[in-house]
Amino acid sequence: MKKILLALLGTLLLTACGTGSYTVVSGKADEAMLSFVSPRATAISVTVDNAEYSLKTVKTTAWKKDRNIKATTQNTLIVTPGQHKVTVRIDGKEVLNKTVFISVQEHKIVEL
Repeated sequence: MKKILLALLGTLLLTACGTGSYTVVSGKADEAMLSFVSPRATAISVTVDNAEYSLKTVKTTAWKKDRNIKATTQNTLIVTPGQHKVTVRIDGKEVLNKTVFISVQEHKIVEL
């Protein structure tokens, strides 16, 4: 009889722990990234949907297959996903004027 009571008590204690339901929600952040590269590091003025930003381009070499990830992350614009009008100026001269579409968590590299 003691063994049965002890077994029931042990079962009750073990099942009482961790009751309830836990909800975990994960997903991608609702953001997209824009980076600008050119053959040499240059100060640029970027306008994305009438918002003005001052950045430096990331220097890239044609013979290198990999990008300079550390420099790219320092010169990245975080924007909302969707369609954006992007204008890039170097020393007041317009170099790029186009509309780009960026998906969620997409990192678009614009070569100047």
